[in-house]
Amino acid sequence: MKKSSTDGKTWSFSIFRTDISQYCVYEEGCLVKTVSSLQNYGRQPSAASGPWSDMVCFYLGCSFGFEGKLKKAGVPVRNVEQGRNISMYRTAVGCFPAGKFSCPLVVTMRPIPAALLDAAVEVTHLNPLAHGAPKSWHTLDECDLSRPDYGEQVELQPGDVPVFWACGVTAIEAILSSKPRLAFSHSPGCMFLTDIPDTPSSPLTPPSDSLEPQHTKVSHNPLLYSLASQAAVAKIRQLETVIGEDPGERGIRALFVQDELLRSCLALSHSSSVAITTGFPTHYMHSPPDETDGPPGAIAMATMLLSLGKKVTMLTDRRAVEMNQAIIDEAVRNGVLKAAIPLVTFEDSGPDAALHFLCHHGDASKPRYDHLVAIERSGRASDGNYYNMRGINIKHLVDPIDNLFIAAKDIPGITTTGIGDGGNELGMGKVKDKVINLMPKGSLIACDVPADFAITAGVSNWGGYAVACGLYLLHTCPSHQRYLKKGLGLEPVTPQDQLQDWTANLPSVDKEESFLSTLVKFGIRSGKTAHLAMEVDGLTFHPTHSDIISRLLEVTQRSTTL
Repeated sequence: MKKSSTDGKTWSFSIFRTDISQYCVYEEGCLVKTVSSLQNYGRQPSAASGPWSDMVCFYLGCSFGFEGKLKKAGVPVRNVEQGRNISMYRTAVGCFPAGKFSCPLVVTMRPIPAALLDAAVEVTHLNPLAHGAPKSWHTLDECDLSRPDYGEQVELQPGDVPVFWACGVTAIEAILSSKPRLAFSHSPGCMFLTDIPDTPSSPLTPPSDSLEPQHTKVSHNPLLYSLASQAAVAKIRQLETVIGEDPGERGIRALFVQDELLRSCLALSHSSSVAITTGFPTHYMHSPPDETDGPPGAIAMATMLLSLGKKVTMLTDRRAVEMNQAIIDEAVRNGVLKAAIPLVTFEDSGPDAALHFLCHHGDASKPRYDHLVAIERSGRASDGNYYNMRGINIKHLVDPIDNLFIAAKDIPGITTTGIGDGGNELGMGKVKDKVINLMPKGSLIACDVPADFAITAGVSNWGGYAVACGLYLLHTCPSHQRYLKKGLGLEPVTPQDQLQDWTANLPSVDKEESFLSTLVKFGIRSGKTAHLAMEVDGLTFHPTHSDIISRLLEVTQRSTTL
């Protein structure tokens, strides 16, 4: 709301009864007519109309207010080009109720060329009184773009992305739901115009460039973009650089894809239910055959996701259920894992087994999980076998969890992440060609099953730590939090106790050392050497792993320079 009035006027020039070209008149929450002036209601008060002294006028910001700036920035305004009113849609997103007012959010949609999305954000986020930055960058599930609830259909041009902003027509929905005896509003598209020049920003001090939001495309099906500040994005990229170090000289840098960590963290931030799987039985001659890389990173992600209010499920092989349940229980007792999480297995019992595992009642429109994460999980090669880095087939020790990632590709709403350090891990099929051409025994061991996001790291655990840190950065980023909340409510301020909980659930040297000692106690060995010792992939916890963890935390908790 820009301003309110209780005397029929606001500022020195506005008379709300005549300054709008067309008004809507509502009685008992029903639209009864449209008129060009409200003067008659003032001159001939009736029992229905009531005295003006009982009326309050609200002036709401409008996204039309930034269209001139969009054009100046080179962003086409399609509704103007097409000579149409803007498209407005009633969503299933409920506004925060206030008294008897409770209604769904109404949004406007503007088609924006994909190459100009950041320009649109840059222009609009500095205009919070005109609804600010976008609320959504994808087709809202409940919105049929061909059938706007208000206004007219605006056509997307090739390469356009539908971008949604909040709309002042939400106030009409508030009138319809609260059913006042008498109420008036502007007719959608017939706005109140002032002669006050637009300000370059809000009355508040414009934010630092480092806090300016920028967009990232997260997924194509469904189409999903997200927002985060430049500062948060820069820090996540620093995390990606740290975990890309290769002290074991495995050549992992050859598999690196820029911003896979960022996209994975954004997708996880938008998720509500996550399944995590790990387990690489490389030591087939030992019992247990598992290695110390994978479980620490999986638990680090799980505890941060729990702290953020997500549902988390751990997925393991049937042969390892008892051991992994005991490990989870001890992690909870030692404060490494925030709370107990379900431990499940998958059995390929038929052609629809994966669909029924992933979705309620096998209905692809009702996914049980919206994100699958595999970290240091043995991945299926093109010949159907599973190989360790030495080229030994360990298929007899691996359940076909790969089938879930394959099935997820055809289920809108489920995204997948693979974290690996050699190219034979589940999800690394996304970089299969690089693995074949650049990694030792690549043509044999390369995983054939891709994930939407393939995070590579010098040690896979580091990728899990970085995801946990990246999620913390996003949830302490005001731009991202506003986007998650679709702009509803006041500017997000994280309660101190919640921030403390998030901080406490970041990975730490003490927690990771404790958890590694738990794995060793259960007979789990270092991947490269098979040593039953405090090491992962042949690298001792001190100083190698402890140093990486400390540096990740330093990046995460370092204050942003304003």
